[in-house]
Amino acid sequence: MVYEFAKYPDETLVVFSDIRKKDNGEEYIQVSFERPTENGFDTVVFELPSYRIVEREGNYTDEEITEFRETVEKGSHLFFKYAREYLF
Repeated sequence: MVYEFAKYPDETLVVFSDIRKKDNGEEYIQVSFERPTENGFDTVVFELPSYRIVEREGNYTDEEITEFRETVEKGSHLFFKYAREYLF
């Protein structure tokens, strides 16, 4: 499942996944930033808690990517909190 977190003025939609587990038992969440374009979407997906980019397609600038990274770093605890609340 994915849940909407925010929508930016440029139509970028921020969504986050439910809590998932890796083979080693580590919990993680994916946070996606997607903006519609004429040919599909600009997309960047971060994995928390590592903040690693696991997908990047389209035309987001490096500056936008930096802003998105700051968003996931500052809001990491909220993404996990909200994902846990959606479990029940």
